[in-house]
Amino acid sequence: MAKLKLKKEAKYGLILLVLLIAGIIAGIRFYQEHQWRQTFEFRLLEIEYTEEEVAIFIDNLDDERLEYILTREQNSDIPLLLKETFFIWDKLDRYLAFKNQHQNMNTTEIIRMVNVNRDRDFYEEPVATNISRGYLMLVNKYHYLSEDYEPENLVRVSSQFAFDNNFLIERAYAAFREMANEARGAGHTIVINSSFRSYETQRQLWENLRFHHGIRHADTWAARAGHSEHQTGWAVDISDFHDPNDRFGETEAYQWMLLNAHRFGWILRYPADKENITGYSYEPWHFRYVGVEAATRIRDLGITFDEYYAFFIANTN
Repeated sequence: MAKLKLKKEAKYGLILLVLLIAGIIAGIRFYQEHQWRQTFEFRLLEIEYTEEEVAIFIDNLDDERLEYILTREQNSDIPLLLKETFFIWDKLDRYLAFKNQHQNMNTTEIIRMVNVNRDRDFYEEPVATNISRGYLMLVNKYHYLSEDYEPENLVRVSSQFAFDNNFLIERAYAAFREMANEARGAGHTIVINSSFRSYETQRQLWENLRFHHGIRHADTWAARAGHSEHQTGWAVDISDFHDPNDRFGETEAYQWMLLNAHRFGWILRYPADKENITGYSYEPWHFRYVGVEAATRIRDLGITFDEYYAFFIANTN
């Protein structure tokens, strides 16, 4: 009888052990399922993002931004925007609004346009230029310099490198001299036609264009006072001294500049086919000093200074 009782107790003990193990396994599974339901992946899938879209969110956003995405309605434009090289988080709502207005525009174009403020009208509530950025300051139709702003360290440019009465900031002048001397060694005589212009000089220039051709033409070909790069002391208009037609964009000197200017810190500021980004017509004669590092990156990426500033300068603060 004692042996039979022990067998029954062992049998019941085994059953209880099996039940305990099964309970533990079920508990673990329940916990795991609960935990999975709390993950960003599950929650994003619940609001009908695809697995591919979820992977994009997880790869590109931190927890705080993922929580924000979960407060919004599902929108498949968001992961597409996130994949773009020059995506800026703080501009997300502006990207989506601009996309809604331009359904036929791809996400790359949306990013580029909004980053440089083209979702806003020119000269509409412009902001003051951050002059502390020195040669990387941005002056355009959305950023302005005050009426009394005049750069420090302006020096007169020698007649060897410019026509009369031209001034540049010393650092830009040194870089231009080095560039012009190397160009001369390659058989090109690059000279400055126009460099620093005061606020008042720019005002008179724009007013003259407006008087003869109207506001639209004036805004296409010249900046309004306070919005001209020439006021910074970092920009020049140049020509080939030996060009009889005064068409710098058609000269070999211009081709040399396209290949070499970045090595001296200069960029073509208003390239062809970038009018929708810069807001200005193609100006093969207008170059801007931004330093070797920025000039090289701008050239390598095939972007404008406006785009460079938005992503690599303003976006890092």
